[in-house]
Amino acid sequence: MNKHLLYLSAGLLGLILNTACKSPVKERNDEIYSRHLQKHVKLSIISTPMPDDKSEMNLLLLNDGQDLGKFRVKEILDSLYRKKAIQPLLVIGIHAGDRMREYGVAGLPDYKNNGDKADHYSGFIDDELYPFAKKKATVRKFRSVVMAGCSLGGLSAFDIAWDHADKIDKVGVFSGSFWWRDKDANAAGYSDDVNRIMISKIRSSKKKPHLQYWFYAGGKEENGDRDKDGITDVVDDTRDLVTLIKNKNVCSPDDIRLIEDPNGRHDYADWSNQLPAFLVWAFGK
Repeated sequence: MNKHLLYLSAGLLGLILNTACKSPVKERNDEIYSRHLQKHVKLSIISTPMPDDKSEMNLLLLNDGQDLGKFRVKEILDSLYRKKAIQPLLVIGIHAGDRMREYGVAGLPDYKNNGDKADHYSGFIDDELYPFAKKKATVRKFRSVVMAGCSLGGLSAFDIAWDHADKIDKVGVFSGSFWWRDKDANAAGYSDDVNRIMISKIRSSKKKPHLQYWFYAGGKEENGDRDKDGITDVVDDTRDLVTLIKNKNVCSPDDIRLIEDPNGRHDYADWSNQLPAFLVWAFGK
């Protein structure tokens, strides 16, 4: 073969291989100034290619965006997108600021006054970040909007979704901190039914948000077992919330998904193992 043709063939092969290996999923950093939080909020943005029909683009808002690498979001999203298992998706990871103050239940701090800025954070998501996401994606409306988070970020995601179901369609909670309480569990008169803030809020809520719910809880996340039934609190608390939602008839039973792993631990290694199933549930074709 002619030497020049040989070099040309090798170059074309390299270009093809490089193109084939190049990820269609892109990641970048951004930030937005929030009036509600009175500060700049850092964002990690991961997206699949924009579809020809922009109305087919979906949005996932993720708490603790500084941990997207540990959560393996880009890697997992890339794999699912290549397999054509999910719809086009824009992921915005919101970097946590003072998460013990900004995450929680809006307007209802815990007994240590943690979560006292949760209402400001909720306002930021609703009034500022959602319009920002539409502008960045150049869409008038997303096909679907999902909010998700892990641990305390999961509690926050659930609370925001419940209060803003006019914009949010689905919520994903990985090991949610539904133990969040307004009274020390060791204090006299403590009651799971009364003092778990989220349980109490949902029980007394008059809202009937049209949401779909996805929950995950692991059996080895902690040693806590308040009621001494042999089941860790994170599982008990999640089950109690799921039962409460079902009893309120705010959605079809098919709109609630609860995944339990008896060996699941409270870390990103186990949460990332659940992420593919969650993404397919939320955005599957």
